[in-house]
Amino acid sequence: MIQDRFGRIHDYLRISLTDHCNLRCFYCMPEEKYAFAPASRLMQTEEIDILAKVFVSQGVKKIRLTGGEPLVRKDAPEIIESLGKLGIELAITTNGIRIDEMIDELMRANVRAMNISLDTLERQKFMKITRRDLFDRVKRNIDLALQHHVKLKINVVVMKGLNDNEILDFIELTRDNRLEVRFIEFMPFSGNRWTSNQVVTLQEILLKAAGRYEIIPLPQEPNDTSKKYKVPGYTGSFAVISTMSEPFCGTCNRMRLTADGKLKNCLFSKTETDLLTALRRGEEILPLIRQNINEKAKALGGQFSGVFENIDTSALENRSMITIGG
Repeated sequence: MIQDRFGRIHDYLRISLTDHCNLRCFYCMPEEKYAFAPASRLMQTEEIDILAKVFVSQGVKKIRLTGGEPLVRKDAPEIIESLGKLGIELAITTNGIRIDEMIDELMRANVRAMNISLDTLERQKFMKITRRDLFDRVKRNIDLALQHHVKLKINVVVMKGLNDNEILDFIELTRDNRLEVRFIEFMPFSGNRWTSNQVVTLQEILLKAAGRYEIIPLPQEPNDTSKKYKVPGYTGSFAVISTMSEPFCGTCNRMRLTADGKLKNCLFSKTETDLLTALRRGEEILPLIRQNINEKAKALGGQFSGVFENIDTSALENRSMITIGG
């Protein structure tokens, strides 16, 4: 069991496979010409398997693969296959572009939970956000995932003046589709030009939804990061990840392993522990994991708390989102 000093048990590991991506979303990857990590600095297939087994031996029940875009990695099928044999819940967060190319491998590995990132339902706006003309392919692959009966969530980072006018359109997706739309409050990371006036809060989203729909709250599950709601009679549901306006750190059970093998105990943690170098040196990994998680801050990496409007982004110490892995 991996437990921090506040008594939180950590049984959920997010593994970033790469910092590469086939999109260029401005809030995630700051520049078009981005210096990706060389392959030699990334965890190799066998190393991912070894580290994952250490975590599973200590009670980890769920592993989620992230990126960058995890499915652009050439050996992603081998990694997915090996992790699929660990007897844990295996999930993936993807931009959806390559699902059709790898759907067979995903199904064989028993990946039954997918989060697909899609910040707009408008083709031209998709190009503005991602700098790529791949909207139709993402939409087709959402349909493909639904056809394979996966537990599907659509991740939507909501920003004022960009896509907040589409909140109701996204909720309409839940009318006939068995999926969950997850509205995510815009969060500050290195290079993403975050400002507090871009944040659309939980209460603002609910207010907009209530202007058209009757909405009912759904029960919370242990360790939930989102607050869930449903329109009566609709097949699916929607949720809000309220990191900025109403943090949920008290029940956090998540650990993050970056593509270059660094363990982060929080999305906003200043420090990280280099597990990959230790592994390559033949050192014991478990004591490093325990120390890292024991040092986890009570909330938000210890970097900010209270009123998010007062955050000084110049004082934050963190990576860009694409190098963390979400």
